[in-house]
Amino acid sequence: MKKLLAGVLFLYTATAFAQTPVSTRLSGGIDLGAAFDSKIISPSFTYFQMLHLDQRKIFQIGWTFKFQTFYGQNSVDYYTAPAKFTREKTGFAALSAPIIPANIDTLTMPKTSFTSGNFGLRVQVHLGVVDLGASADILGIGVGKGRYGFYRASTGFNSADSLNLHRTNQYAQPQRINVRLLGDNDMGFLATEVYARLNFSRRLAAKIGYQWLTTEYRANNRLVEDNRRFRHRFAMPYVALTFPFFR
Repeated sequence: MKKLLAGVLFLYTATAFAQTPVSTRLSGGIDLGAAFDSKIISPSFTYFQMLHLDQRKIFQIGWTFKFQTFYGQNSVDYYTAPAKFTREKTGFAALSAPIIPANIDTLTMPKTSFTSGNFGLRVQVHLGVVDLGASADILGIGVGKGRYGFYRASTGFNSADSLNLHRTNQYAQPQRINVRLLGDNDMGFLATEVYARLNFSRRLAAKIGYQWLTTEYRANNRLVEDNRRFRHRFAMPYVALTFPFFR
């Protein structure tokens, strides 16, 4: 008898869940856009899916998968990346610690190019025909073309630098693993954005926003203090077209 009652309860629960209209709780779509600046462009393709947290669909949270590239034609200075050097602390302690200029070396790259595939999180507020939101890449992989950059150690030539690495050309490639650990703990090619979206119809919208991009090279050789990672951050306007699904 108990087994029968349990079976009936299970079937009732499963049937009720199956009859729940998923389309009233989920929405999604694709963003096709690009961030840009002088001699820099970063196109992206983003698939997103949002869960509505209330019946009016005002508050939403979801996930993204973004394929993004980055092309820069200008020479760019990349600086020592690991928090253990830049702040002499790691983890949450590095978020409030001051930068240590004496530990910052420079790798100047003549051009830059990156490609990433990242999963991320997104929050959004739906206000009639306008959506306001923010998203951040969390974890993914990166690839790109390796290049020679000009390396300068903050300590210059000294006894600790027995290989005379200061003022030498060093080969570096984009960091392979992208992971957001906050502040200087971050690794790789990651994007954060805020945006406003104007919905023209159920199938088309325009999006404008601002992106903060973190890009990172990894030197093939261990340099001063055995460091190999160098980072540069960009901040650029962003525009896109959105094609919603099951809205």
